[in-house]
Amino acid sequence: MSDATTRVADATGNWVDTRAPSWSQPYLRLSRYDRPIGSWLLLMPCWWSAALAAGIARDVAQLPLVIVLFFIGAFVMRGAGCAWNDITDRDLDASVERTRSRPLPAGQISVTQAFAFLVLQALIGLAVLLQFNRFAILTGIASLVIVAVYPFMKRITWWPQVVLGLAFSWGALMGFAVTLGRIDLTALVLYAGSIAWVIGYDTIYAHQDAEDDALIGIKSTARLFGARTHLALAVLYSLAVVLIGAALALGGARWPAWIGLIAFAAHLAWQIGRLNISDPALCLRIFKSNRDAGLLLFAGLLADAVMRSVS
Repeated sequence: MSDATTRVADATGNWVDTRAPSWSQPYLRLSRYDRPIGSWLLLMPCWWSAALAAGIARDVAQLPLVIVLFFIGAFVMRGAGCAWNDITDRDLDASVERTRSRPLPAGQISVTQAFAFLVLQALIGLAVLLQFNRFAILTGIASLVIVAVYPFMKRITWWPQVVLGLAFSWGALMGFAVTLGRIDLTALVLYAGSIAWVIGYDTIYAHQDAEDDALIGIKSTARLFGARTHLALAVLYSLAVVLIGAALALGGARWPAWIGLIAFAAHLAWQIGRLNISDPALCLRIFKSNRDAGLLLFAGLLADAVMRSVS
């Protein structure tokens, strides 16, 4: 089988294609290590909450370690989640142009092999989780219920992005659980703001597959909003900014965090202005740019945490 036929259609020319051993490539593609944007997006709420909680505690001594552990955990657990998604969606993926070259529908690995790699990554994630306190461990484990049901939501609701938001925003709770040993109103409001953000950016992502999804009966907010997507994004992104701002106020954040939020909001406004839902390549680029939006907010929160720890 040629290299061109083993590559995933929407991810070529990356390190997996050029540097990873050939035997490992289907596994790495299964878990999207060739496309790490999803891991970064899962990580952002983790880092936001870790920094905000450290600022509330006025103690950044453990923050570098927490940042590193969240980084590892986000990448392996997103990898495990993608493997689960592809196991459950392998027949649907075979019907969609962009996904039919994924390892399972393309026959590059078996379901048993995919599940084994899922378990391996989950065990690494568990090892990371066990570095935290008991409350944080239980909080992390609770997220698995949402992760497990997410792949089935696109079959039964027009709002699968909401369930994705519940899963991908869980890190907004984890930072508080790890650092403060509790989940308070500040954490819950930050979680809600992150959910609105996730629904928005995943709607942009889903527009890549809107035509194929319509043919095979898959539901999404991209199909639901259709030509009203720009208006829906304006509502969702505004809600995200307002709720995250409320979390900053509740957490007593200082000016660096607010500057980060302003930069975050400006980036989201740019996305709405730039978006053309009829251009799949542009949709993908704008979707990926949400990592940068998240990093802008994190930079402000990190600076705020350091400032509060030394004052």
